[in-house]
Amino acid sequence: MVVLGLGNPGEEFAATRHNVGADVVRLLAQLHGDARFKQEKSNRALVATVRLGESKAVLAIPTTYMNESGSAARPLLKHYGAGRIERLVVVHDELDLPVGSVKLKAGGGTAGHNGLKSVQAHLHSAEFVRVRVGIGKPTSARSGADYVLARPTRSERELIDVAMRDAADAVELTCEQGLNVAMNRFNGER
Repeated sequence: MVVLGLGNPGEEFAATRHNVGADVVRLLAQLHGDARFKQEKSNRALVATVRLGESKAVLAIPTTYMNESGSAARPLLKHYGAGRIERLVVVHDELDLPVGSVKLKAGGGTAGHNGLKSVQAHLHSAEFVRVRVGIGKPTSARSGADYVLARPTRSERELIDVAMRDAADAVELTCEQGLNVAMNRFNGER
Protein backbone atom coordinates (compact mmCIF):
# COMPACT_ATOMS: atom_id res chain seq x y z
CA MET A 1 0.00 0.00 0.00
CA VAL A 2 1.03 3.59 -0.64
CA VAL A 3 -0.15 6.04 2.02
CA LEU A 4 0.04 9.64 0.81
CA GLY A 5 -0.41 12.43 3.35
CA LEU A 6 -1.36 15.73 1.74
CA GLY A 7 0.10 19.02 2.92
CA ASN A 8 2.24 21.98 1.95
CA PRO A 9 6.03 22.03 2.43
CA GLY A 10 7.86 24.53 4.59
CA GLU A 11 7.79 25.83 8.12
CA GLU A 12 5.15 28.48 7.36
CA PHE A 13 2.58 25.71 6.75
CA ALA A 14 3.61 23.43 9.62
CA ALA A 15 0.73 22.48 11.96
CA THR A 16 -1.89 24.23 9.80
CA ARG A 17 -5.29 22.67 9.19
CA HIS A 18 -4.35 21.93 5.57
CA ASN A 19 -1.33 19.84 6.63
CA VAL A 20 -3.28 17.35 8.72
CA GLY A 21 -2.81 14.61 6.11
CA ALA A 22 0.97 14.96 6.12
CA ASP A 23 0.93 15.12 9.93
CA VAL A 24 -0.97 11.82 10.12
CA VAL A 25 1.64 10.15 7.90
CA ARG A 26 4.43 11.52 10.10
CA LEU A 27 2.59 10.14 13.13
CA LEU A 28 2.38 6.71 11.48
CA ALA A 29 6.15 6.80 10.94
CA GLN A 30 6.67 7.62 14.63
CA LEU A 31 4.35 4.87 15.77
CA HIS A 32 6.25 2.30 13.73
CA GLY A 33 9.78 2.53 14.97
CA ASP A 34 10.28 6.19 14.15
CA ALA A 35 10.75 5.36 10.47
CA ARG A 36 12.97 7.89 8.71
CA PHE A 37 11.75 9.73 5.64
CA LYS A 38 14.10 10.00 2.70
CA GLN A 39 13.82 12.43 -0.18
CA GLU A 40 12.97 10.72 -3.45
CA LYS A 41 13.33 13.32 -6.17
CA SER A 42 12.01 11.00 -8.85
CA ASN A 43 8.79 10.71 -6.83
CA ARG A 44 8.71 14.33 -5.60
CA ALA A 45 8.12 13.06 -2.08
CA LEU A 46 9.59 12.13 1.26
CA VAL A 47 9.24 8.35 1.62
CA ALA A 48 9.51 5.87 4.50
CA THR A 49 8.66 2.17 4.58
CA VAL A 50 6.94 0.55 7.57
CA ARG A 51 5.23 -2.72 8.43
CA LEU A 52 1.53 -2.47 9.17
CA GLY A 53 0.61 -5.89 10.47
CA GLU A 54 1.62 -8.42 7.82
CA SER A 55 1.82 -5.79 5.09
CA LYS A 56 4.51 -3.41 4.00
CA ALA A 57 3.35 0.16 3.53
CA VAL A 58 5.08 3.08 1.88
CA LEU A 59 4.44 6.32 3.73
CA ALA A 60 4.82 9.40 1.54
CA ILE A 61 4.55 13.15 1.90
CA PRO A 62 4.73 15.18 -1.32
CA THR A 63 7.46 17.81 -1.42
CA THR A 64 5.25 19.81 -3.76
CA TYR A 65 2.61 22.34 -2.81
CA MET A 66 -0.87 20.97 -2.22
CA ASN A 67 -2.16 21.82 -5.69
CA GLU A 68 0.62 19.71 -7.26
CA SER A 69 0.21 16.62 -5.05
CA GLY A 70 -0.71 14.49 -8.04
CA SER A 71 2.75 14.93 -9.53
CA ALA A 72 4.02 12.96 -6.51
CA ALA A 73 1.13 10.50 -6.36
CA ARG A 74 1.50 9.16 -9.88
CA PRO A 75 5.17 8.05 -9.75
CA LEU A 76 4.74 6.74 -6.19
CA LEU A 77 1.80 4.58 -7.20
CA LYS A 78 3.59 3.37 -10.31
CA HIS A 79 6.79 2.50 -8.42
CA TYR A 80 5.41 1.11 -5.16
CA GLY A 81 1.81 0.22 -5.90
CA ALA A 82 2.26 -1.44 -9.28
CA GLY A 83 0.01 1.29 -10.71
CA ARG A 84 -3.05 -0.18 -8.98
CA ILE A 85 -5.32 2.63 -7.79
CA GLU A 86 -6.80 0.47 -5.01
CA ARG A 87 -3.33 0.38 -3.40
CA LEU A 88 -3.37 4.16 -2.78
CA VAL A 89 -4.62 5.66 0.49
CA VAL A 90 -4.75 9.47 0.53
CA VAL A 91 -4.99 11.16 3.94
CA HIS A 92 -6.29 14.74 3.84
CA ASP A 93 -8.09 17.52 5.66
CA GLU A 94 -11.83 17.85 5.09
CA LEU A 95 -13.81 21.09 5.52
CA ASP A 96 -17.13 19.25 5.21
CA LEU A 97 -16.55 17.19 8.37
CA PRO A 98 -16.75 18.48 11.94
CA VAL A 99 -13.45 19.22 13.67
CA GLY A 100 -11.96 16.02 15.01
CA SER A 101 -14.00 13.53 12.99
CA VAL A 102 -12.50 10.84 10.76
CA LYS A 103 -14.29 9.21 7.83
CA LEU A 104 -13.13 6.84 5.10
CA LYS A 105 -14.33 6.22 1.59
CA ALA A 106 -13.21 5.07 -1.82
CA GLY A 107 -13.75 7.36 -4.77
CA GLY A 108 -15.90 10.45 -4.84
CA GLY A 109 -15.54 14.10 -5.66
CA THR A 110 -12.99 16.61 -4.50
CA ALA A 111 -15.24 19.09 -2.62
CA GLY A 112 -12.94 21.81 -3.96
CA HIS A 113 -9.82 20.31 -2.31
CA ASN A 114 -6.92 21.26 -4.59
CA GLY A 115 -4.76 18.34 -3.46
CA LEU A 116 -7.48 15.83 -4.35
CA LYS A 117 -8.09 17.60 -7.67
CA SER A 118 -4.41 17.23 -8.53
CA VAL A 119 -4.26 13.55 -7.50
CA GLN A 120 -7.36 12.76 -9.57
CA ALA A 121 -6.04 14.68 -12.58
CA HIS A 122 -2.66 12.91 -12.53
CA LEU A 123 -4.10 9.44 -11.92
CA HIS A 124 -7.10 9.86 -14.25
CA SER A 125 -9.21 8.26 -11.54
CA ALA A 126 -11.03 9.13 -8.35
CA GLU A 127 -11.20 5.54 -7.08
CA PHE A 128 -8.43 5.71 -4.48
CA VAL A 129 -9.10 5.32 -0.75
CA ARG A 130 -9.47 8.51 1.26
CA VAL A 131 -8.99 8.98 4.98
CA ARG A 132 -10.66 12.31 5.67
CA VAL A 133 -9.83 14.26 8.82
CA GLY A 134 -12.44 16.86 9.76
CA ILE A 135 -11.23 20.41 10.27
CA GLY A 136 -14.67 22.07 10.17
CA LYS A 137 -15.68 25.17 8.25
CA PRO A 138 -14.85 28.77 9.10
CA THR A 139 -17.47 30.31 11.34
CA SER A 140 -17.00 33.79 9.90
CA ALA A 141 -16.83 35.26 6.43
CA ARG A 142 -13.19 34.16 6.33
CA SER A 143 -12.36 32.46 3.04
CA GLY A 144 -11.75 28.73 2.93
CA ALA A 145 -8.14 29.25 1.80
CA ASP A 146 -7.34 31.53 4.74
CA TYR A 147 -9.01 29.09 7.11
CA VAL A 148 -7.20 25.94 5.97
CA LEU A 149 -3.83 27.68 5.87
CA ALA A 150 -4.19 28.89 9.47
CA ARG A 151 -3.32 26.98 12.60
CA PRO A 152 -6.27 25.64 14.58
CA THR A 153 -7.35 27.14 17.88
CA ARG A 154 -6.20 25.40 21.06
CA SER A 155 -9.51 23.57 21.50
CA GLU A 156 -9.55 22.55 17.81
CA ARG A 157 -5.94 21.36 18.10
CA GLU A 158 -6.91 19.01 20.91
CA LEU A 159 -9.68 17.49 18.79
CA ILE A 160 -7.46 17.31 15.71
CA ASP A 161 -4.69 15.57 17.67
CA VAL A 162 -7.14 12.84 18.72
CA ALA A 163 -8.45 12.63 15.14
CA MET A 164 -4.91 12.27 13.80
CA ARG A 165 -4.38 9.23 16.03
CA ASP A 166 -7.75 7.84 14.89
CA ALA A 167 -6.78 8.48 11.25
CA ALA A 168 -3.47 6.66 11.77
CA ASP A 169 -5.42 3.72 13.24
CA ALA A 170 -7.82 3.89 10.26
CA VAL A 171 -4.91 3.71 7.81
CA GLU A 172 -3.47 0.72 9.65
CA LEU A 173 -6.79 -1.10 9.72
CA THR A 174 -7.34 -0.37 6.01
CA CYS A 175 -3.93 -1.78 5.14
CA GLU A 176 -4.30 -4.81 7.41
CA GLN A 177 -7.97 -5.80 6.99
CA GLY A 178 -9.34 -3.77 4.11
CA LEU A 179 -11.42 -0.66 3.57
CA ASN A 180 -14.79 -2.18 4.49
CA VAL A 181 -13.59 -3.23 7.94
CA ALA A 182 -12.07 0.22 8.53
CA MET A 183 -15.21 2.02 7.31
CA ASN A 184 -17.40 -0.11 9.59
CA ARG A 185 -15.28 0.88 12.56
CA PHE A 186 -14.60 4.57 11.87
CA ASN A 187 -17.52 5.87 9.82
CA GLY A 188 -20.00 5.19 12.60
CA GLU A 189 -18.00 6.98 15.30
CA ARG A 190 -18.30 10.60 16.35
